[in-house]
Amino acid sequence: MSNPAFFERQANARRNTSLLVVLFLAAVVLISLAVCLVGYMVTRSESTSLSYLDWLLSKHGLITAGSVAGLILLVSLVRWLDLAGGGERVANMVGARLIDPSTQNQDERRFRNVVEEMAIASGVPVPQLYVMDRESSINAFVAGYTPSEAVMVITQGALNNLSRDELQGVVGHEFSHILNGDMRINIRLIAILAGILVIGQIGSFIFQSSAHRSSFSSRRDNQQAAIAMAVFGLALLVIGYVGVFFGRLIQAAVSRQRELLADASSVQFTRNPEGIASALYKIGQKGGLLRSTSHATDMNHMCFGESAKMAFSSLLASHPPIEKRIEAIQPGMLTRLKSRMRDTVPAAEIRRGADTASPSAQSSSPLASQVAGFASGGISRNLSPISRAPTPGQFSGKVGQVTRDSEQYAESLLAQLPATFRELLYTRSGAIQLCYALVTYELEPDTRQNHLELLEPHPAFRPEAHLLERFIPTLTKLGPGIRFPALELAMPALRQLAPDERELLANCVQTLVMADNRMTLFEFALTSFLKRHLSVDAGRAPGVRYRSYRPVAAHLTTLFSLMARAGTASSEEASQLYQEAIAGFCEPGDAANTMPDKVSLKALGEALRHLNGLSPLLKPAIIDACGHCVTHDGKVDATEYDIMRLVADQLDCPMPPLTTTTV
Repeated sequence: MSNPAFFERQANARRNTSLLVVLFLAAVVLISLAVCLVGYMVTRSESTSLSYLDWLLSKHGLITAGSVAGLILLVSLVRWLDLAGGGERVANMVGARLIDPSTQNQDERRFRNVVEEMAIASGVPVPQLYVMDRESSINAFVAGYTPSEAVMVITQGALNNLSRDELQGVVGHEFSHILNGDMRINIRLIAILAGILVIGQIGSFIFQSSAHRSSFSSRRDNQQAAIAMAVFGLALLVIGYVGVFFGRLIQAAVSRQRELLADASSVQFTRNPEGIASALYKIGQKGGLLRSTSHATDMNHMCFGESAKMAFSSLLASHPPIEKRIEAIQPGMLTRLKSRMRDTVPAAEIRRGADTASPSAQSSSPLASQVAGFASGGISRNLSPISRAPTPGQFSGKVGQVTRDSEQYAESLLAQLPATFRELLYTRSGAIQLCYALVTYELEPDTRQNHLELLEPHPAFRPEAHLLERFIPTLTKLGPGIRFPALELAMPALRQLAPDERELLANCVQTLVMADNRMTLFEFALTSFLKRHLSVDAGRAPGVRYRSYRPVAAHLTTLFSLMARAGTASSEEASQLYQEAIAGFCEPGDAANTMPDKVSLKALGEALRHLNGLSPLLKPAIIDACGHCVTHDGKVDATEYDIMRLVADQLDCPMPPLTTTTV
């Protein structure tokens, strides 16, 4: 059976976003009514006989209510637009520094290595990495609207104080937020709370300025007016912060469950409960409060641990207590961690919250030997295709998951990459040349040179032979299994290109692809991947347009027709496989039951664009039908891998590598 957890969480994330909008509008109405009540009480006189309801429906009442609601909506809209820059904007907002992909700092290299392993194992592009240099506390968060433009931010204290196992636990936790669609709702919560908070901020300003005026004014009339304004400001302050209280109450209720889910996912991803548990224990000892940014409270629900002190913490804390989180990971874990700390650290240091990793925590994982820098290449594994057909539902069940096979694959792949190859992926010029190499590495040298000469001699985008020569031998040796992972490793460098440079790169790649007047499935997958993840709207999450298969029946026909042909050797066999794939999506006698004679890659691109508009709960069946086609003959070859990866990527369904590792 298919494991629908990923798709259900995606659907829940969308529902939670809608619920937040409803609750926000309800808060706007209630705050507006409360402000109107204050206005009614302040302006009422003995000669006025209007009731509150009549006053509210009068010109003055409507203007007051409209002004308050408009102000709240305007502030939230401005903040919403300000955060439209996605993860990068949030990272800049808190003063984080972009980590140079080619950094030589050992802590930063270790962090990057852990993130890259998790990205390859989960099938998502490598996030942009940031560090908050001035933060000695232990914390981290991810931000963005889609995995395509996600950023991961970590504090310097986390880099300095966490072991590799603990860092891996934190990264696994944050990847759960990326995979489950939590990032989008987290950013929108910031905008929503900004609007609700503005009334309280205005009230605070009026109260303080009026109190200041009354204390320095000698005239009685001025003092009375100032006191009246101070009372009005105090009333607005109370109303504003009552709204904030309930807003943060909702924020905490939503966030707490997601944090427990992310903790559990981290254990599932890393297979090492002590890693994340020990990281949480160190946060409890050292603290995770962010002190270098004024946005710590805004970011509280986004961080690995509490980033700001909260009044009424039992109600408003965005995270469950540290002790509860550790015990939820594994009963008795907290006692073991306390005992180990007493055995290995002087009592005085424990009281000071000193941070010393225990020997057993350092050696509890096979990854412990890779504490600094890149993974070692001590174990050599060969990348091989799947040798048997997966059971029904196996493909959709892997979406959004990290399996032991995919984790081993990521470790093995990174260990096999030559240092020069990998370092080049982190540079702007190297990432560009990789794209050229992916298109041309299988060509004969003379043919490759002829194709490369078709590119315009742009200073930054011209082919560089000495760089291509460093990529081609490794691509040839490791084969098709390295192509997409290498591209994912290069994505942080490619994202640094300006919009016009991204377009120029896409045009150059398209020129190389069409140099022989034909386009292979891999070339189509490559150009589609670059277009999707480097386009101007790459960070824009697609909305749900279809809640049934009927409106997209023609596009399903296009997709399954190509998948059936890719998984068979004859037209008769392809037709039979197509019938099996389409059977669950249309009624007998529908036109969709007839396989089209041919399918263009342009039509495939259009089909995938429309299919991404389906509700998340409708996508697993499509993934499994495609998986049925490619495993028809009991194995997945390079061409089938390319098309499966393309389908999963275009449907926003991050899929772990389809290859396994064998010794």
